[in-house]
Amino acid sequence: MIVIFVDNIENFFTFLEKRVMNEVFYEFKEIKLNNDLLSKVKVELILTFLSKVEEFIVLYETKLDLEKLDYSKFNKNQELTNISKSRKSKFNKSDDLIKELQKILGKVDPSLTLIKGKIREIFLSYSS
Repeated sequence: MIVIFVDNIENFFTFLEKRVMNEVFYEFKEIKLNNDLLSKVKVELILTFLSKVEEFIVLYETKLDLEKLDYSKFNKNQELTNISKSRKSKFNKSDDLIKELQKILGKVDPSLTLIKGKIREIFLSYSS
């Protein structure tokens, strides 16, 4: 498998025409910046899809940097407070973000859907 990391989401969307399936996979990856109770947590939204070039499978990947406060010791309903440092949009919950991304994907191609999961692990499990 070849992995191509795309620096920004706009370029990521331009490569969607090369996909071999209509699913774009996403996952959230949390990185704690400090160990105190109310520290900020860096969250990356990772988007991936598969394409094929000749006999090679190609995984395209991009990420959006998000931030949220870590309320895990007080409340299980953690909220995203800031999407992508380059954008000024705000989303209250990760579900809102996914709904907005699904709308954007629908404008690119109505058959595209976001699927929660790690495509690398799914692909590796099927190919072995």
